[in-house]
Amino acid sequence: MHALPQDHTGVRIARLRRERHLTQQSLSELSGVPYSTLTKTEQGALPATPHVIAACARAMRVEVSTIVGQPFADELRADELDVLIRPIREALDVYDLGADPDIRPRRLGELRNEAEGLCAAVRAGEIKKAASNVAGLIEEATTAAHTHGGTDGWLTLASLYRTAYDVAAKLGFPDLAQLSLARMDWAAQRGSDAILGGMYQYLRALTYLREGKYRTGGRLVDVGLATLAQAADSHERQVVTGQLHLGASVMAGRAHKEDQALAHLSEAERIAGATGEAVKVHWLAFGPTNVNVHRVSVLAELDQYGEAVEAGDGLRIPKDWPKSRTSHHWAELARAQMWTNQLDAAFASLLEARKTAPQQAKYHPTVRETYAGLEAAHRRLPESFLSYGTWLTTSR
Repeated sequence: MHALPQDHTGVRIARLRRERHLTQQSLSELSGVPYSTLTKTEQGALPATPHVIAACARAMRVEVSTIVGQPFADELRADELDVLIRPIREALDVYDLGADPDIRPRRLGELRNEAEGLCAAVRAGEIKKAASNVAGLIEEATTAAHTHGGTDGWLTLASLYRTAYDVAAKLGFPDLAQLSLARMDWAAQRGSDAILGGMYQYLRALTYLREGKYRTGGRLVDVGLATLAQAADSHERQVVTGQLHLGASVMAGRAHKEDQALAHLSEAERIAGATGEAVKVHWLAFGPTNVNVHRVSVLAELDQYGEAVEAGDGLRIPKDWPKSRTSHHWAELARAQMWTNQLDAAFASLLEARKTAPQQAKYHPTVRETYAGLEAAHRRLPESFLSYGTWLTTSR
């Protein structure tokens, strides 16, 4: 018996292909995905890589989320997370209505601390906590910003919009993530903060990365770098600039542009040498550790899985590093290990991803795709493996 539903990514690609009256050969030619890779992916013999998913989505003119099956509605209901999405949408809708007469906001210092606390919660993998509190805080901060104005008020509101983006992106709501970013930009402009403007372009580029629109994502990185150039030189500006280069390296890697990917990675490494570990600067976790973590991701995106595993084997992540980033790293490493036929090591890495940040791992597409690939590769599944699949689909 399989632990995950049989409606896996490959099945969805096949179903969408047939709905569009395309043969496998036709889709292969339209997408640029090799015929043998496409057929094995549809059969479930090969896990769908982000590159294959994005290429098929572009060829069939559908969203990447349609192919990967996000949001995972049944699991969201089981975890009581689905009911938290609508209040966030409603809080984002009132951005331009001015102060709400029924809300008495706390002082800006208190709201700023609350906003920082939610940023920390997301990085700790506490998605439900962030999702539960962000809507009410956005409404309160909206009234405070309209009442008092000033840089602090608008930038506090921008921080809360960013948390709304984080929640939406991690739970698989790309439309809500984009709306949150639009609100973040609106507030950042009123706060006149060029560095936050660069941050906005970075996060916006990530939404296009997830959607497989790498050319647009790359252009947004360029806009972000140009925006940052308008800010005074500072440690903060260096950190955000370095993070933009890391995002660009993954973007180019997923587009299979090796020279660009490695060039961006090299520039980020140079900047990290100057900044050192700057984990809490805009909660980007930038620094030498993040450069090394991204090296694993970039090599995997370039289908250089052996090199990715080698880079991951020598990597030591600090204990106080953000759990969300650590969990993401274990998921990426598991994917590379699976492709190099290190199946036991891959499952061990998936267990680490869950142990580190369970709420994030459960809704992470890479975790699910890797689990499905391991399931297809194993002839006899141990009970611990099957229980992992059960956890992905049903546990609270």
